Amino acid sequence: MELQIVQARLWALKMPLLHPFASSEGTVATKDALLLELTDQSGRRGFGECSAFATPFYTAEFQAGAAAFLQHLVLPRVVGHGYHHPDDFDQQVANWQGNQMAKAAVNCALWDLYAQRQNQPLAKALGGERAAAEAGISLGIQASPAALVEKVAQAVAAGYRRVKVKIKPGHDLADLRAVRAAFPTLMLMADANSAYQLTDAAHLRQLDELRLTMLEQPLAPGDLIEHAALQAQLQTPLCLDESITTLADAQAMVQLQAGKVINLKVARVGGLSAAKQILAFAQQAHLDCWVGGMLDSGVARAASLALATLPGITLPNDLSASTRFYATDIIDPPLTLQGSQMLVPAAAGLGVEINWPYFAQVATLLGDFTMN
Repeated sequence: MELQIVQARLWALKMPLLHPFASSEGTVATKDALLLELTDQSGRRGFGECSAFATPFYTAEFQAGAAAFLQHLVLPRVVGHGYHHPDDFDQQVANWQGNQMAKAAVNCALWDLYAQRQNQPLAKALGGERAAAEAGISLGIQASPAALVEKVAQAVAAGYRRVKVKIKPGHDLADLRAVRAAFPTLMLMADANSAYQLTDAAHLRQLDELRLTMLEQPLAPGDLIEHAALQAQLQTPLCLDESITTLADAQAMVQLQAGKVINLKVARVGGLSAAKQILAFAQQAHLDCWVGGMLDSGVARAASLALATLPGITLPNDLSASTRFYATDIIDPPLTLQGSQMLVPAAAGLGVEINWPYFAQVATLLGDFTMN
């Protein structure tokens, strides 16, 4: 039986963060995103999040552009269309280039509906094998090494076994050395968000002494050849994030030996269907994988949590509790950390409900599409 989409509603979200989050790309104090609701012929509602930021600092995609793409091109074609499987949507828009985060919103909403129709939690519908996913935490750039050590101590006390630290020139070696001295056995990694160049290789080689689990995205997203040259000079495994937006990117990474780990973000690769393909390839290529986040609301976080239960996810994920970033989330109940793990919701589909009273405070309706 097909999923026939009879209505689509799109909102812009503006969610204040508990604390500003600083990386080499800048500081985010409010998370801008889009939320999509798809309703099928049985009245079921599926939700997907477009995680594009307000400006194109992370990728070329940004919120207003993604909203226009969805409103003017995608949603008029989705409403009234029938889908046997969420993968069908990817085929429907295969000739439209880029716009991965907008596509991810539709693909994830369809997966939510598909799992509800199967009366399965999304994790099981995807092929997940775990009831919980190992959680890690991402910490922004701090004012001093001492301030960073304090933040790491708080994270470890909260139960996180893996800590990721954002770095940039001037905020790297001293910060990481201070953390390693305070936590000799901690699973520690650094994320540069493309803040360095290949000419910084000698500087980055000093990271090898710190026994990092990985160094994430040190160079520009398009510089796979230079990442390969850097990896050849480092003992520390390189992890690619912004560089991997398609399966072809992952294949090129392996061919060029440009890294050893993939940060798999549902939004960045175009949805859960594409993420599953990349994960399957990574398993065959013996790459480590973990699931990353985008300062997500609970909707995208629940989808990422479901993905993190699949075989092939080999390292702790950037999947922290809802309260890590937000005083109140748009889902109910919020996602919580238990020990070092995030428990997967057991209800069908995403397994969470929208917190409509709070949602009304942070959301603006952009469009409502119905069948003629």
